[in-house]
Amino acid sequence: MPNTQANIQHFYIPEDQSFYLLSSKDAKKLKNWFALCTKELQRLGYHDIQLIGKGAFGFVFAGTTETGQEYVFKFSRSDLPQTIQDRLEEEAYMLSQVSHAAVPKFIAFHRAHNQSILVMERAPGKDLEEYSLCFGKIPPQMAIKVLLQLLDVFNYLHSKANGKRIQIHGDIKPSNLIWDESSETLQVIDWGSSVFAQCDLRGQYVSDNFMDLLSQDMQTSNARLGDVYFIGDEQMQGQLSSPIFDYQGLMSTIYALCSGQGARFGKGVITPNSLGLPKVCADIMNALFAKEQVNRSEGIKYLNTHQFYLRNLVFNPSYTPTETVLLPCYLSVIERDVETVVYSSRKSFLREEVLTDDITIEQSHDAQFERYYKQYLQGMGDNEKAFITAVSRLGKFPLVGGMAIRWDKQGIEVDAHFTLYAHSMQRSVEQSLANVITLARAIHRKGVFKACLFDAKMTQHFSRESATDIFVIDSAAKIPYRVNNELNDVQLSREHSYFEDGSDPDENLTLPLGIQCVINELNTIRHSGCIIFEVLSTHMKIHSSLVLLDESKEVRFKSLLDDIIRHVNDINDMGMAGFMKLPGKDPQRFSYAATAPEHFYPRNVKQRQTNEKRNDHFKR
Repeated sequence: MPNTQANIQHFYIPEDQSFYLLSSKDAKKLKNWFALCTKELQRLGYHDIQLIGKGAFGFVFAGTTETGQEYVFKFSRSDLPQTIQDRLEEEAYMLSQVSHAAVPKFIAFHRAHNQSILVMERAPGKDLEEYSLCFGKIPPQMAIKVLLQLLDVFNYLHSKANGKRIQIHGDIKPSNLIWDESSETLQVIDWGSSVFAQCDLRGQYVSDNFMDLLSQDMQTSNARLGDVYFIGDEQMQGQLSSPIFDYQGLMSTIYALCSGQGARFGKGVITPNSLGLPKVCADIMNALFAKEQVNRSEGIKYLNTHQFYLRNLVFNPSYTPTETVLLPCYLSVIERDVETVVYSSRKSFLREEVLTDDITIEQSHDAQFERYYKQYLQGMGDNEKAFITAVSRLGKFPLVGGMAIRWDKQGIEVDAHFTLYAHSMQRSVEQSLANVITLARAIHRKGVFKACLFDAKMTQHFSRESATDIFVIDSAAKIPYRVNNELNDVQLSREHSYFEDGSDPDENLTLPLGIQCVINELNTIRHSGCIIFEVLSTHMKIHSSLVLLDESKEVRFKSLLDDIIRHVNDINDMGMAGFMKLPGKDPQRFSYAATAPEHFYPRNVKQRQTNEKRNDHFKR
C-alpha cells in the first residue's frame, strides 16, 4: 500500500472556479495544478486519480491503491484564513472518533507548507443528490431504507455507551450520503460540521462529569452552521448543539429526495402530505417541520419509538403513481456533455421581496444582494426561497433553454422551451420543472421572472491588460450555433417569442450601438436560445446557446454573429446584458394554488386510480 505519510504534504490546490468560465490564463493554471496533483498521487502509488468534489473550502480527489483500496484526499485551500484551514484538522479528529460500518474510516491527516490534507476511505456508490438528479424522486420504500439506516448511525453517535461522548454530524443532506445501489446501503461522509453535543434530546446539558459541566460555557453554542438548505430552526438560530440537529437534517433530506428538490424550503407548498409517503411517515415529517419546538421534539420521540413499525412497512414494488408533466422538456437527438449555467432575474426577484418602501433599487448595490443571496436568501419567505432554489437546481442538468413566468390577478402564464442532452434524466428534469411551476403558483405577486440556461463550454473569452485597453480578439473566435430542422409546421407557424420588456435591473451593461443594431437584426431571423455579455475589468465572456430555426437564413445569421465579434472592441462599459428567445409563443396558464394536493401511499394498491384522479384538477 502506498505510504500516505510521505511526500504528500507539498500539494497546493488553487481557488475553485468553474473551469469553462475562467480566463485562459486562470484555466491553464488550474489545469496545471490538477495535473500536478494527479502526477504526485500517481508517484505515491495511486492510480485512477480523479477529482470528485470541490467547494468553498477545498478540493477532494480519489485514488486507488495497487491492492484495490480506494482512498479520498480532502485538501483545504491554502489561501484561506488559518482559522478556516484549522477546521479540516478538526474534521479529521471528529471523523477519527467514529467507528461505524456506515462511516468511511479515517486514515491520516497531514499539514505542511500551509496545506492541510485529510485522507480517508472512499465510500462505494454515488451521493444521493447525484442519485436524485439522475433518477428523480426516490420511491417511498427507498426513503424508508435511507431513514432507518441513518437512525442506526444516530443511535451510535448519540449514545453514551462505553463512556463515549454524544457526537452530532451537523450537516445531514443528500450530497453527504453515499448510496450503494447494489447493496442498498448508506455511508455518511463530510464531518466538517461535527461537534460533541452540549445537550441531549431532552434539552439537558451533557458532560462526562460535574466539574466539566461547571467549567463549560453553556451560554455559547459550539455548533457549526451546516448547509442552510437543510438545517432546522434550532441550528439556524445558533442554539446549543444537540442531536436534534441531525434529526432535522434527516427529515429535510428525506423530504428533498421524495419531492425532487434541493432544499427544505418548499415544505409549505409541496407538503409532506403530497409526497406519496405512507401517512405515518408524512405525519412524522410534519411534526419535525412544525413551528413549535415541542411538536418537533414529540416527532423525534415518536420516530425513535416506532422504528419497529417503520421496519415492517410493506410496499408493492410494482406500484408506480402516475405523474403529471406540467412543463415538458425536449430530448436532443444527440446526447452530449453540457455544463449548464442558469442566468436569471433572481436579483430583482430578491429585491422585490426584501426591500422596504423607503429603499430604492438604485440605493442597493449588487454586491449586497449577492451577499444576501449567498447567505441563504436572507429576508425572503420560504416559498420564494423554494422557488429560487428550484430554478437554480435546473442548472445541475445537461439542459439548455429558457422560461419566462408572468404573475397576474388570475394566476401565472409560462412561456418555456428546454432541450435535454441526457435522455435518461428526462423524468427527473420534468419533475424539477413541475416543482418550479407548483412553487410559482403559490406565490402572489406581479411581474415577470426570466431564466435562461446555457452551456458554459460554448462561452467565448476575450482578455485585456487593463480596463482602459481594448480586448484582444482571437481570429478564430466564433459564436457557436446549431441548425434545427426538427420543428413541425405548427411550431414554425407560432409567433416568434422575444422577451425584452424594458430596462432590466439585473443588467447594468450598456452595449455599443453597433452590437444593439446586430441584435435587432438577429431578432428578425427565426432562432431560439440566448446570448449574454459579461464584461469585467480585464476579462469578457460571451455566453450563448443559439439554435437557428430557419435554415434558409443561415448565411446571414452567421454573418451577424461574426459582426458581434467584430464589435467587441467597441464595448467600453462593464456589467452584464442578456437576450433570450424561445422558438414560438405557446404560453401555458396555471391558476394560483397554495399547496399541492394530498397524496399518500395507498394502504391498498387498488386505490391507485382514486389517487390519480385526485391529482387531475392540479394539471393547469
